[in-house]
Amino acid sequence: MNPERKRLLAKVAYLHYVEGKNQTEIAKELNIYRTTISRMIAKAKNEGIVKIEIADYDSNLFALEEYVRKKYHLKKIEIVDSSKEDDFSDILVRVGQVASEVVRSSIKDNNRIGISWGKSLSYMINSITPRAVNDISVFPLAGGPSYINVKYHVNTLVHQLAQAFHGKSIFINATVIQENKELAKGILKSKYFEAIRSDWKCLDVAIVGIGGAPNKDLESQWRDLLSEEDYKILKKEKAVGEVCCRFFNEEGEPVYERLQERTIGISLEQLRQVPLTVAIACGEHKSKAILAAIKAKFIDYLITDKQTILALLAIEGDNNIQRFY
Repeated sequence: MNPERKRLLAKVAYLHYVEGKNQTEIAKELNIYRTTISRMIAKAKNEGIVKIEIADYDSNLFALEEYVRKKYHLKKIEIVDSSKEDDFSDILVRVGQVASEVVRSSIKDNNRIGISWGKSLSYMINSITPRAVNDISVFPLAGGPSYINVKYHVNTLVHQLAQAFHGKSIFINATVIQENKELAKGILKSKYFEAIRSDWKCLDVAIVGIGGAPNKDLESQWRDLLSEEDYKILKKEKAVGEVCCRFFNEEGEPVYERLQERTIGISLEQLRQVPLTVAIACGEHKSKAILAAIKAKFIDYLITDKQTILALLAIEGDNNIQRFY
C-alpha cells in the first residue's frame, strides 16, 4: 500500500474513532462517497492501522463467546473468565453473578417461569437484585431431593425467585425419583399435580442446571435416590449428563426408560419446546453433558466459564481452540 493511501486510511480512522464522527460527516469533509468511507474504516482495521482495545476486559473472551454462539447456533452465551488454578467455588460465584443479570433482564410481565434446582441456580438466585414484574408465576421443573436442603431444594429456589420478582410460586411435594413407575404415574396424574403438569406445557422461560455423567462418588443433592442397579444401567446406556434429572446420551436422547418412568420432572421433549431456556452450568466434568444439551437444542442461552467451554471444544477436536488460550 502506498504511503498516501495509508495516510488517508489513518485519517479516516482518526476522524471516526477519535473524533467520533459518523460516516456521512467524514464523507462530506473529505469529499468521498459514504460507502467508500465504510470500506476504508473496515480496511483500516484489517491492515492493523486501527487496533481496538477494550479497557478492563479480555476481548478474547468476547471473541470466544461469538465463536461458540455461531458454531452451535445459540441465541446467546455468556462466558466467565476462569483458569485451572481458580477455586471452583469462586467460579460458581462469578457465574452466578452473571447469570443473575441474564435472568433479571430475560423475565417479562406475565411470564410463566420454570426452574430446576442445584448449586449453580442457588448461586444465581442469591445474586439477583429484586425487580418488580407484573403477574409472573414460578414453577418447579422437577421433584425435590430425598431430604430437605434449604439452599438447593427446588421449592426454596422457586420461592426465592418468585419473591425477587414479586410473583406467585407453585410448590412440588414429591421426590424427584420414585420407587417405581406406578407411584410416579400416580403423582403425575393426581389432582394436586394438575396445575404443574399443565404449566409445563406453556412455559415462557425455563431456568435449568446441567448435571454431568452419573458418578455415585460425587456429592449430589438427589442422586442418592439412585440404586446401584440404576448406576450400572446408566453407564451401560452411556449417559453423559442430565437436565431436570432426566438423563441423556451424547446425542441428547433420553436413556434408561425405566428410570425416566420413575422421574417426576418435565420431559426433555417438553423442555425443547420452551421458547427460552437458560442453562447455568460450569465445570469441565460437565462439558460432554453441556455439548449434548446444546446439540439436542434443550437450551438457548448458556452461562458458563472459559475452562468448561475450552474442554467442550476439545471434545469436538476444534482446530480453532488455540486462538482462545
